[in-house]
Amino acid sequence: MALADFIKAEDFKKEKHVPVIEAPSKVKKGEPFEVRVTVGKEIPHPNTTEHHIRWIKLFFHPEGDPYVYEVGNYEFNAHAESVQGPNTGAVYAEPVVLTVLKVNKPGMLIALSYCNIHGLWESKVEVLVE
Repeated sequence: MALADFIKAEDFKKEKHVPVIEAPSKVKKGEPFEVRVTVGKEIPHPNTTEHHIRWIKLFFHPEGDPYVYEVGNYEFNAHAESVQGPNTGAVYAEPVVLTVLKVNKPGMLIALSYCNIHGLWESKVEVLVE
């Protein structure tokens, strides 16, 4: 089996683990634009010591290119753990990422998220370049 066999995808309005990519559908060549990736946008994902999103990765696959490029790797390391016990800590990291990038050709933004209990999840959005 390949790693891809374990990656799940679903409609984010039905499944809380899917990374939701918010980006313009059309951008100007070489100009910066914002991309926001959220896990639990419509249905909140638990954010507890026992059940949380560990990371989100964002990739870009340029149209016609044989390769996928990693844009960023974002870790969430605070899940209210504490010496007093689970969910008693002072800080929780929310699985939300905002990044800025530039592209020179159209392609696909691909986001992966990892839930410590339910594994890998994926979503994609197309970006056109004018």
